[in-house]
Amino acid sequence: MAGKALDNIRFVASQAPEAQASIASLTAVYGQSDMDQADVIVALGGDGFMLSTLHDSRELDLPVYGMNRGTVGFLMNDFEQDGLPERLLAAEEAVINPLIMTATRRDGSTETALAINEVSLLRAHAQAAKLRISIDGRVRLDELVCDGALVATPAGSTAYNYSAHGPIVPIGAGVLTLTAMAAFRPRRWRGALLPKSARVQFDVLESEKRPVNASADSGEVQDVISVEIASEPKVAHRLLFDPGHGLEERLIREQFT
Repeated sequence: MAGKALDNIRFVASQAPEAQASIASLTAVYGQSDMDQADVIVALGGDGFMLSTLHDSRELDLPVYGMNRGTVGFLMNDFEQDGLPERLLAAEEAVINPLIMTATRRDGSTETALAINEVSLLRAHAQAAKLRISIDGRVRLDELVCDGALVATPAGSTAYNYSAHGPIVPIGAGVLTLTAMAAFRPRRWRGALLPKSARVQFDVLESEKRPVNASADSGEVQDVISVEIASEPKVAHRLLFDPGHGLEERLIREQFT
């Protein structure tokens, strides 16, 4: 990592058998540092485990290097036991800021959560959701009838956002994606690209008849009536990637596969 030795490694692993076998073999070779003594965290699992590792370690200011012991592994490097210190030393760092979500329930209570990939709203029952969308306090769409909608970071633009036909966004683009899921009206509305500084608000219309749940990555808040979303520059997650396989390269490559 830019010439800085990362000698004290903290290994963490998902509960998947492959990940558990890998952490056993890696700690036997390289040891296991306490978290408060570590220079770097090596996460063994898939993208879901990487997200949980980043959330859990956000106050430690430690870089996280993932090795894929899961399924997709978009945020992970290839697994290889040999030469790990040299890989860590040569790794490229990508810094990403999460989204902060403030969700208000129908009973008036609120919940705040961070999302590295996306904040999504989804209908909770059979009927379509009705959402009003405001950007920086100005209503931009009076009524979106849909299965749901989401706001994604560039790092999350290849995940749920891409599955919903949203655009892939380069890490350095300074934008967020706002994407509709199965929009019924306006029928041709596919979403928007917004500056990273934008504050997005979804108001749930007819919330009793058409309940909606909100999620920040995997954490869900049920029966929401309003959700505010903004980038959180005070939190910076540091991810390490092998040279030539960083997030920028992966985002470009994904668009040509």
